[in-house]
Amino acid sequence: MSRVANNPVEVPSGVEVTLGETEISVKGAKGTLAMSVNGQVEIVHNDNVLTFSARSTDKFAKAMSGTTRSLVNNMVTGVSQGFEKKLDLVGVGYRAQVQGSKINLTLGFSHPVVYELPAGVTAETPSQTEVLIKSVDKQKLGQVAAEIRAFRPPEPYKGKGVRISGEYIRRKEAKKK
Repeated sequence: MSRVANNPVEVPSGVEVTLGETEISVKGAKGTLAMSVNGQVEIVHNDNVLTFSARSTDKFAKAMSGTTRSLVNNMVTGVSQGFEKKLDLVGVGYRAQVQGSKINLTLGFSHPVVYELPAGVTAETPSQTEVLIKSVDKQKLGQVAAEIRAFRPPEPYKGKGVRISGEYIRRKEAKKK
């Protein structure tokens, strides 16, 4: 069994946590996030510390208490510090430009790829082959990064494509005569 729920979540100064019957909302300097809470999880807020416990002893309740703790920890981190992911474009002529809430990608197709960023996600391009995506919501950030990567995933022979920074690409050897 996981013991994730046993670790309390520290609430930093400047972050306000509001507990409801079935919902928790976290408000900070970077924004506001809300999430519905499963009825089998009990959340206690004392002295800027959130503790999580299962209301019953069954396996599902214990699992949900650990999951809820991780999600709330990500919410608190997001509204206080924010999250960011860096995408690298590897390939000849691969480049990106951010124009408002759209990312124009040139990925070797006969047409440019235009990706519309969802609300709450921002992007910037430090160089033509790097895209820096920022958001308060970790799940939404990962989804956007995965959707952009899906336009041209890295191929195993030359490694060309869109990759998340730090991602390992397993390379194959070319066919020999």
